[in-house]
Amino acid sequence: MVFGLFNKQPVVDASSSEWIFDAFGWALQNFDADLFYSDTVLVRPTNEFFPDKVNSVQGMAESIFERVKGYAGVSHWPTVVQDQSMCQLTESQQVLIQGALRGPNGIAAESLEDSQRLVIPYNPQQINNPEGMIATYAHILSHNMGRIVRVPPPGGIDYWPQATELLAVFLGFGFMFANSAYNFRGGCGSCYNPYAQRDAYLSEVEATYALALFCTLKSISNADVTPHLKGHLRGTYRQSIKEISDKIQAVDHLKQIKSA
Repeated sequence: MVFGLFNKQPVVDASSSEWIFDAFGWALQNFDADLFYSDTVLVRPTNEFFPDKVNSVQGMAESIFERVKGYAGVSHWPTVVQDQSMCQLTESQQVLIQGALRGPNGIAAESLEDSQRLVIPYNPQQINNPEGMIATYAHILSHNMGRIVRVPPPGGIDYWPQATELLAVFLGFGFMFANSAYNFRGGCGSCYNPYAQRDAYLSEVEATYALALFCTLKSISNADVTPHLKGHLRGTYRQSIKEISDKIQAVDHLKQIKSA
């Protein structure tokens, strides 16, 4: 019994692990499994992936979003980026997608009025928290992607926020969700800006586990991942990889899923 005290607890509990696997299956079935394996990249929080230099807040918000659109495979979606204080959103807003939902077979509209475009709000305070801004953008795209497909995620509509965050991890934005899920609120008042943070529905541990599943399916090495994670998440990631690698049947099941 004494030695049992030193056994590591699993990264996430069994039910959470099962849900993350099931949600990845949902994503593979409904959001192009072939494109996931052939084109989806693990987007890194580096200047290589976000090289644009812009002098205005609006310009930076737009340039970051255009990069996110490209990596998500939805460059053809008609969108307009607006300061959240200047736009009014309605849940009934529906963007018209021509051709494939995502990927190179999508068709860009020739010309549209802003009123015909999907409004993408941004928080100017997030300019100094680029990973949070990228995660927010990716979550908005995933939310609208899910609305178009209209296939409920595992657990039903109650799990919609978590499922659409996981869909964004599936699209390649796992670093951003893991790294921005939690921000320390201590210290002096000037060190923390609550308006620069994002609302997170997956915990940083759950997002890290989902990132590890993404990398397992894409055969991405630990050396390509851990340098881009917050220091305290690197051990969590390595343990997640080990635990996922032991779930041979569950991983094989995901690899056999084809697009709906």
